[in-house]
Amino acid sequence: MGITSRMVPTEDASARKREIEEKLKQEQETLSFIRENMEKSDQLTKGMVSILSSFESRLMQLENSIIPVHKQTENLQRLQENVDKTLSCMDHVISYYHVAKDTDRIIREGPTGRLDDYLLCIAKIQKAVEYFQDNNPDSPELNTVKARFEKGKELLEAEFRSLLTRYSKPVPPILILDAITVDEELEVQEDVVLDHLPEAVLQDIICIAGWLVEYGRNQDFMNVYFQIRSNQLDRSIKGLKDHFRKNSASSGILYSPAVPTKRKDTPTKKAPKRPVYIPGTIRKAQNLLKQYSQHGLDGKKGGSNLTPLEGYDHDLRVKHPSDALTEKHGAAAGKDDVLDIEIDSYIHCITAFVKLAQSEYVLLAEIIPEHHQKKTFDSLIQEALDNLMLEGDNIVSAARRAIMRHDYSAVLTIFPILRHLKMNKSEFDTTLQGTAASTKNKLPTLITSMETIGAKALEEFADSIKNDPDKEYNMPKDGTVHELTSNAILFLQQLLDFHETAGAMLASQETSSSAGSYTSEFNKRLLSSYICKVLGNLQLNLLSKSKVYEDSALSAIFLHNNYNYILKSLEKSELIQLVTVTQKKAESSYRELIEQQIQMYQRSWLKVTEHLTDRNMPVFQPGTKLKDKERQVIKDKFKGFNDGLEELCKIQKGWAIPDKEQRNFIRQAQRRVVSDAYRAFLQRCANISFTKNPEKYHKYRPEEVEEMIEKLFDTSA
Repeated sequence: MGITSRMVPTEDASARKREIEEKLKQEQETLSFIRENMEKSDQLTKGMVSILSSFESRLMQLENSIIPVHKQTENLQRLQENVDKTLSCMDHVISYYHVAKDTDRIIREGPTGRLDDYLLCIAKIQKAVEYFQDNNPDSPELNTVKARFEKGKELLEAEFRSLLTRYSKPVPPILILDAITVDEELEVQEDVVLDHLPEAVLQDIICIAGWLVEYGRNQDFMNVYFQIRSNQLDRSIKGLKDHFRKNSASSGILYSPAVPTKRKDTPTKKAPKRPVYIPGTIRKAQNLLKQYSQHGLDGKKGGSNLTPLEGYDHDLRVKHPSDALTEKHGAAAGKDDVLDIEIDSYIHCITAFVKLAQSEYVLLAEIIPEHHQKKTFDSLIQEALDNLMLEGDNIVSAARRAIMRHDYSAVLTIFPILRHLKMNKSEFDTTLQGTAASTKNKLPTLITSMETIGAKALEEFADSIKNDPDKEYNMPKDGTVHELTSNAILFLQQLLDFHETAGAMLASQETSSSAGSYTSEFNKRLLSSYICKVLGNLQLNLLSKSKVYEDSALSAIFLHNNYNYILKSLEKSELIQLVTVTQKKAESSYRELIEQQIQMYQRSWLKVTEHLTDRNMPVFQPGTKLKDKERQVIKDKFKGFNDGLEELCKIQKGWAIPDKEQRNFIRQAQRRVVSDAYRAFLQRCANISFTKNPEKYHKYRPEEVEEMIEKLFDTSA
């Protein structure tokens, strides 16, 4: 046991020793290998150092040989470049001496058709001028190229003028009408583009203008521009005016810029759904008012050519003798047709001016420098604007002269124009934004003039209604509606069509501190007050005129007809709504006046029916013989009734009540009163023997009396 245990450690130590010896042997072999490699590396290093040293030596030798050559070559290249630059500069300088000769032909032939080449030549000349000015200002060549440059600039200016003159044409009237017409069938309106110049020409003009501003140092072309374009703008508007004169009267096609218009296949087929104003109505009113003013207001001429109004049609309108008037006064009607066309033409020319001016500014903005655009535009529109304002002033002057002659119909020509001017004022102001104050104020000044003369005409018309003289020869013999009434109502109906304009016209003459802030409601009240004033003056004058009639019954019929005509006209034309703004009970007041006149008329029958009363009637017993005196009383009653009935029916049959409803009402009421009284009288006298010839006194049966009354106010019976 003890021996075994000692042997085990000995064997382990021996194995460990062998293992260490093997590792030592391996390490010695590795060390020997490293030594060998180190020796080889040292040998290679020495060889590389030797090679690099040899290479460095050779490089130094090469550098010492090449650097002098390189420096010499570099100097030679620099000398060559200097020579080339000198030659180039010489060529460049020499070229300036040949510029005048090289560009002579192109400059002389001008820029037409070859603007780009021409501008290149001008650029060469300009550079030559700059060279000589900087380097040889005393050389004769400087004067030569300067002259050539000025010549080139003159030809460019001439080309600018030529292109503008040649291609600037008036805009055709049909195209203008197409541009200012609103198409109500389109949800999005299609703008009509007014192309004033072909695109290629426009680009040339823009190019020339740009050169003249940048290099030519010249602003004269702006004057040329506004003069030529101003002329075309004016010609375009005059062409539109001529178009209306030639075509509107014959074709009846009146374009209306202020209202929607249905677009057709071609512009010439377009017609407005509703015109700005109704020329025929205004002309009718003017005819009647002129006739009346000539024969009724000045007091110098004889009876009116206007026949009395004969009746109402089914629409309760007065049957005016305007057709006969037109036949009698054909020349005057022709003048009125021309006036209608002139009014419509002027309205359209105002709208056309705004549209054309806007398109001119768009064109101008492409050609004229920005800081000169407003001034040039101001000059460009002056001629056309002045002509329009002058025409407007002439309209105002004509109206003023007519009003001095008591021809108040002239104000009717102002209404549609004034309304259109005010409707377009905001767009007008926007278009003229940036122009001189004198230019901006032209339209407001014209509007003020029209409002002033219009307000004066309205006031004088109201006074003329009040002061119209009571001329016996001018009174309707049949008691129908007086000319003064029909003219006044006709005039007021025109105010209804232009109620906003008329209200503002009256408001413009107010002198209170709030004059600048009137509302439409205030204007409406002013117009209502004015209409009530005219109606009040008319009522007073009619009452005065009624006294011309010797027969009070005819006077009552006259007032009845006029009051009834006024009331029905107010209701039919919706004037009553305006009247009631300030006179709430106007309608009931007229109905009371009408009823009063009916009662006044009915009194005329008292001299007939008084013979049928019991007054002076003898009292007798049945079977008692009447005395001669008593019989005579009954005879006188029959005779008085018969004579009075015949006389009244004969007279009143020639009177007129145009309103069928009123005529029937008055007839029936009178027939009932007279017939009832007559039947009662006959019944009382039925058993009385007062004559041997009863048929001599009992001439009419009650039915015959009723028939006679039914024929009252019937001139055809």
